[in-house]
Amino acid sequence: MTRIFGLDVHKKQVQLAELTPDGKLVRSEEFPATPEGLTTFAATLRPTDEIALEATTNTWAIHDALAPHVAKVAIANPLKVRLIADAHLKTDAVDATVLAQLHRTHFLPEVWVPDPTTRRWRSLVAHRQELTKVQTMWKNRIHSILHRNLIAAPPAGDLFGVRGRRWLNGVALPADQRLQLDSSLRLLDATRADRDQLDSTLSREAHGEPRMALLLSVPGLDLATAMTLLAAIGDVARFDNPKKLVGYLGLCPRVYQSADHTYHGRITKAGSASARWMAIQAANLLVRAPSPFQHWFRKLKKSKGHNIAIVAVARKLVVLVWHILTNGEPYRYAQPALHQAKLARIRIRATGERKRGGVPKGTPAHPNIRAANLKRWAEWRARKAANPASPDTFGRVS
Repeated sequence: MTRIFGLDVHKKQVQLAELTPDGKLVRSEEFPATPEGLTTFAATLRPTDEIALEATTNTWAIHDALAPHVAKVAIANPLKVRLIADAHLKTDAVDATVLAQLHRTHFLPEVWVPDPTTRRWRSLVAHRQELTKVQTMWKNRIHSILHRNLIAAPPAGDLFGVRGRRWLNGVALPADQRLQLDSSLRLLDATRADRDQLDSTLSREAHGEPRMALLLSVPGLDLATAMTLLAAIGDVARFDNPKKLVGYLGLCPRVYQSADHTYHGRITKAGSASARWMAIQAANLLVRAPSPFQHWFRKLKKSKGHNIAIVAVARKLVVLVWHILTNGEPYRYAQPALHQAKLARIRIRATGERKRGGVPKGTPAHPNIRAANLKRWAEWRARKAANPASPDTFGRVS
């Protein structure tokens, strides 16, 4: 007999509700949300049992601990379980029972369970985004220190580059302001070092990944953007068409229809906020390169404005990503040199391997090639002697 379990997971404890196949409540109790508590609970399970719980911070750890012992672990989308969110009588026991009842009647709005690789990528790109926010915070803090002391930043160059840092080290400030500036610079350097180390880890994950090589053929997509999109999408086969992927990332407009009236609003902003933000940032870079995207963006910008046009380009970019991953073909308007440069940067970060083109250093030239080059060199010297204004280069045979 299949038993249905509903778990209302919290930080320290888990509320359990056990139902029979006909919906009768058999047991309602709590156990600690610790590895020992999960092991004790797993020992009471049968291979035919099914478990339902909401997606939360420690959902995947609980899923991995219980999945080997039961037939299915269903993860519910908390934003769609309206019976729990809007309930007038809301307790942990009631929540666990409602989850079990929804799963028993096949009304539980489940989410896709990502594979371990996708889960690891999601964790890495989320950490990188946090480091980027911290790095931006320290940069803004440094700008604020300069502003409150009426010091204008250098007119040219990057304030946080080599010349900018040299200028920051020599700027005259009161003792307390200098202390704050030096502290902010040290914390900025530490954050930069952590993000560089994380980028090396992402490069090792991406090196040799066929999907990554395909996505990097699109101008505007770099390692971080492509990794974020791949982590959010996971298995592209679970999206039957590009519209479903656009809706999954929240780039489709809201629609409210009643009788003969249809209203379209702003984008839904559902799904991964980081993936949606990355797609919009990539769209800003994509429209700079000559392509159909650039032509369409310029045309739409005249009537809708920059922001709406960029979001529309981001939507088209997601559609393009779906086709690239589904068909296994690179971007038709890719720039080969730029694409190879992206792959080379990832390879160097991941393996340290640098490939040099041309003839290896120290290899003697072929006698015929050497003679041809000497002849061209003599002809150039003769032309230069007759006409000093002639070009300073000559064709070399290789």
